[in-house]
Amino acid sequence: MKVASVTVNYKTAELTLRAVEAALRDIEPLGGKAIVVDNASGDGSAERIRAAIAERGWGERVCFLPSERNLGFGAGNNLAFREALAWNDPPDFFYLLNPDARPDPGAIGTLREFMLSHPRVGLAGTRVRHEDGSLRISAFRFPGVVSEIEAGLKLGVASRWLERWRVWQPAPAVTSQVDWVSGASVMIRRELLESIGMFDETFFLYFEETDLCLRALRGGWPTYYVVECEAEHIGQVSTQFRDNSKPRPKYWFDSRTHYLAKSHGALKLWAANLAFVSAASVYQVRRRLQGKPDVNPPGLLRDFLRHSLGRGAA
Repeated sequence: MKVASVTVNYKTAELTLRAVEAALRDIEPLGGKAIVVDNASGDGSAERIRAAIAERGWGERVCFLPSERNLGFGAGNNLAFREALAWNDPPDFFYLLNPDARPDPGAIGTLREFMLSHPRVGLAGTRVRHEDGSLRISAFRFPGVVSEIEAGLKLGVASRWLERWRVWQPAPAVTSQVDWVSGASVMIRRELLESIGMFDETFFLYFEETDLCLRALRGGWPTYYVVECEAEHIGQVSTQFRDNSKPRPKYWFDSRTHYLAKSHGALKLWAANLAFVSAASVYQVRRRLQGKPDVNPPGLLRDFLRHSLGRGAA
């Protein structure tokens, strides 16, 4: 049961090579190979990666796919899926690994064993930690109308009341089923892709994993969070979306709108938009009265009204 790792690079050549080296350590004994997609980095990344493959003698062990344009996360992975599925002996599992992530020794093998022993599981994500060793949140709940209220209010008592709907959930202490997992370190069953399709390429970045996991669940393929394996992840290196110091990019709002409309329909999209605007407005009034700083990205409510509420109305 072979495993192919997939890493989509965008202007992070050295990190990508580090990730691939870590992946090869696990997948080579399993008869697998690594696939690297360069998303039209335009900074010399493609040339650096191609040269490193030759210098390190990786040869047939690494398949390099340079793209002529930046496809985004989902479409970049789909490019690798299509390539591998056309092989004479396609892999049984795909292990998605971000350029800025690195699995612990044995992590990929552990995920594979879990998938083999649970044949109806469609996706399985590892525990993910920061560089300092602290645990990152990498298991989540599906977003909806109530979760938008919690996200907008930013009020402790409300978050406790609405905990069961909150998207950001505490990391499970034991291996268990979750709604969706981060795409930084996750294994996907080939049968799942053949059954429900690949990533929706309408998403440029963000919400594509959420959409895939929801479609998988609806197709009878649950997602699991596996605590017995772990990966280190720096986080948002390619996007520079690492904190709330910068405005949310337009593609984040576009992805959110597409996810809610596709998954729940126009009425729930409307309801979710109005729920967030109402809750976020209450938060802005409350924090001003209390003299507290805004913890949201700059101009979040303004940008939401511009990019999401207008589109939801349309």
